[in-house]
Amino acid sequence: MQRGSTEGPAVVNTIPNISVCVCTYKRPELLKHLLEELAGQETAGRFTYSIVVADNDAVESARPLVANFSAAAAVPIQYCVEPQQSISLVRNKALKHARGNFIAFIDDDEFPTQRWLLTLFEASQKYGVDGVLGPVLPHFDKAAPEWVIRGGFYHRPTYPTGFVISWNQGRTGNVLLKKRVIEAEEQPFDPAFHRASDQDFFRRMIDKGFVFVWCNEAVAYEVVPPSRWRRAFMIKRALLRGRNSLQHPTVRSRSIVKSFIAVPAYAVALPFSLVLGQRWFMPCLIKFFDHLGKVLTVMGINPIKSPFAVD
Repeated sequence: MQRGSTEGPAVVNTIPNISVCVCTYKRPELLKHLLEELAGQETAGRFTYSIVVADNDAVESARPLVANFSAAAAVPIQYCVEPQQSISLVRNKALKHARGNFIAFIDDDEFPTQRWLLTLFEASQKYGVDGVLGPVLPHFDKAAPEWVIRGGFYHRPTYPTGFVISWNQGRTGNVLLKKRVIEAEEQPFDPAFHRASDQDFFRRMIDKGFVFVWCNEAVAYEVVPPSRWRRAFMIKRALLRGRNSLQHPTVRSRSIVKSFIAVPAYAVALPFSLVLGQRWFMPCLIKFFDHLGKVLTVMGINPIKSPFAVD
């Protein structure tokens, strides 16, 4: 009679996998740069990773670029399409194709440092949380005007590493999430939101008890081209930001009243700030249009199609 083996079952050593989700729309050069930077991410042998590119262009304009990249890159990449124009829907489409234990998001006009993914992962392990967010710093390929730099229009708030964020500090431009955060949601990002679906996502997830922290060392950069230095671009973005702020169910009447008071106050301040120079005038102007976007929306006027929306 043959003796049974004294060896136990083979132990398969598995390490986590991260699905890096990129939502894109007609930005081929920026997407190419991002994919090149993602291909060289350090892992220190602690995880593997793959990339999901979700194209929000119905004609699939990013498909050839992704195919060419995939043929030469060592990192696995998957391409999918969400034909309906919606930031929420394209984010959800990316998540449906993500197979990792962790989900990372980075925007198509951004690019990461070489240790970006590893730094996010190490922070998630250190703090034992459900997600980690990092800073997105502006990157100017060309020298921007001094008033753009000093005005801080593209500088976002940062926090100490380990800081527990609240929902209104949540963004998807630089984040790592555990898969369990999105598994219970059919549509993690609500299609009812035009632009602020990421903050709505964090609000709902935090209400469920999930915890997210900040890691100030996990840096990504946002490319700020000259087209975004234009005053007309900044004004339209401010009007849109004001309109979208009303979508949050947490917005209170006091915030709306504040905007009705702020609009005439900033209107009076604008001529005085202009005397002080563009460094002071433009921040004042943008705050004026932030509040004006909210006021116009409350009055039933689409601020993006109003006479205030400069072409």
